[in-house]
Amino acid sequence: MMATIYDVPVRSLDGSEASLRDYDGKVLLLVNVASKCGLTPQYTGLERLHEKFGARGFAVLGFPCNQFGEQEPGSAEEIATFCSASYGVTFPLFEKNDVNGPDRQPLYDVLTPLADAEGTSGDIRWNFEKFLVDRTGVPVQRFSPLVEPESDELIESIEKLLG
Repeated sequence: MMATIYDVPVRSLDGSEASLRDYDGKVLLLVNVASKCGLTPQYTGLERLHEKFGARGFAVLGFPCNQFGEQEPGSAEEIATFCSASYGVTFPLFEKNDVNGPDRQPLYDVLTPLADAEGTSGDIRWNFEKFLVDRTGVPVQRFSPLVEPESDELIESIEKLLG
């Protein structure tokens, strides 16, 4: 059976227990995010997607990571304040974790075997790599960090999964 994201232990940004099973039945976009990256303005598009498709059973989930150019150095509180104040982020953010290497958050063991449109799989390349997950918790599509959240290809994929 295909691995799902629901069995992977996660924590909320504040370090409290959380469960991806809370999102069972929703289409999800999982993104490793950072506050001080050239791609950080993608928060705007991610929030718009979260708002636009939320009522149809869609959510964006953000996973802060400091592995790329140390572009997410802040504490949980600093990250939450920055995202809310700078980009109006209302989508859930999870605990800051590594996405590559020996201390990788186990969620990325489920996500990274998936290849993107160019055939790239394996380790996360940079901040704002995106994974589309179907309503059963199975990762179905991977998008390069350079794919804008509101790009036609990403919106079409979300629409298709929402049905």
